[in-house]
Amino acid sequence: FKSLLSKPFITFNFLAFSIATLSTKLPSICPTFLLQNSFLLLSLQTKLNKMVKISIAALLAISACPTTSAFSPSSIPTSTKRNDILNTLQQSTRTAETTEEATTVVPESMRSPKREKVLDEPALWEYNFGLQNPKIPLPHGIQERVTPAEKYAITEEQIQTLERDGVVHIKGVFDEEWVDYLRKATAYQVEEPHFWAFAGTASKLYDYIQRNVWQTNTSFANFYYHSAMGNVLAQCGRTDEIRVSTDLLMVNPNKGFKWHQDNQNGPITWDEGIRFWITMDETPKEYGAPVYLKGSHNNDVVDEQAVFVDIEQNGLEDFKDKIGEFRTMPGDMLIWHPRTIHKVDGPSDGIWTTYRRVLGGTVAKGGTIYHDKTGSGGVLSDLGRHGLEDGQKLDSAFFPIVYPTFDKSEAADRDSGQVGRSPRDIVGKLGGLAGKASGEKFFSFFKVLGSR
Repeated sequence: FKSLLSKPFITFNFLAFSIATLSTKLPSICPTFLLQNSFLLLSLQTKLNKMVKISIAALLAISACPTTSAFSPSSIPTSTKRNDILNTLQQSTRTAETTEEATTVVPESMRSPKREKVLDEPALWEYNFGLQNPKIPLPHGIQERVTPAEKYAITEEQIQTLERDGVVHIKGVFDEEWVDYLRKATAYQVEEPHFWAFAGTASKLYDYIQRNVWQTNTSFANFYYHSAMGNVLAQCGRTDEIRVSTDLLMVNPNKGFKWHQDNQNGPITWDEGIRFWITMDETPKEYGAPVYLKGSHNNDVVDEQAVFVDIEQNGLEDFKDKIGEFRTMPGDMLIWHPRTIHKVDGPSDGIWTTYRRVLGGTVAKGGTIYHDKTGSGGVLSDLGRHGLEDGQKLDSAFFPIVYPTFDKSEAADRDSGQVGRSPRDIVGKLGGLAGKASGEKFFSFFKVLGSR
């Protein structure tokens, strides 16, 4: 063990990828074995967090090792101690975390109230595997997998704003019933965390974050199938088809994110995609509002692989002073070009005393082609076993069509558990990334963390 400690960065990566690889050989014991070793690795990270930055590729390798047994399509029953969560939309029942008290003794009457987190990180034993179905009724009398998707008309001016500025804020797309539905789905997911959220949540980037949540949580899939989201994005992209490329459920970004561009858009190009946010809460006045450099999607100086963006670099002079800040409210949509440079400032102490729940991601326009991004950072948003090859049309249940209407056969594939991750594909794709993970461009990810 002492020899392992001598080179912690190498050790952590080696152990993480060993676990990911071994889990493909031992499917019957993967969940228990993985959780036990993940606990060891995280303990090691905690002890060494002042000495080394743990590779994000290693954390992702841990989260990427589900096997057939670990991610079987059978639904996971909700634990009885969690049943009340669906009736509590605004608050979490998890015990709040408090900040450290100052070492200087201050009279009680002069002390400021302690700031308490609204949500804590899940314990290892709380993570779930497989498909999850909260069975939340859809609003407006919609019948699941029967009623066509709703529509919401936007203006030509809003479309032109997106094309000119690279971002547009569309207010009130979803009414109180839809916001209530999304809050219930999010409350369920936070209280019954899925293992796919492990890497992001354990990293403490967010109180909870899960990619491709629609694949495991039926309520989010139903939202895409039946809401007006696809219709709004089709108008924005002037396209006759919208497919979900990748999505994210994000609750409270603890560290905030400095100026950056989005390159986790799935297997598509910049111009084939449209980024979106759907907000469930009022944005605080002091922090949390996304800030964009208007027109920066037209820049030609920021490398495609870069995440962090230095807005003082040559070539961005025309954009850095064109600031657009958007304080979104429940039911709003924020839509932008994937290359538009933006940031989000979190609270200075990393403690959210209210919720900031967002369903976001990237959709693909009609005619989009599949681009295999193995060996680049972009592969991290394409870890499914869909079988598509570079250059083929993006036509797969792994990237479901949501406009003009959802496809019942694609929905059936998702419901049967055929839409998931393959250990072999994950290890192969992450292996290509691991070889470059120590390169300078991948350290761009670490630069983007933190507010302001």
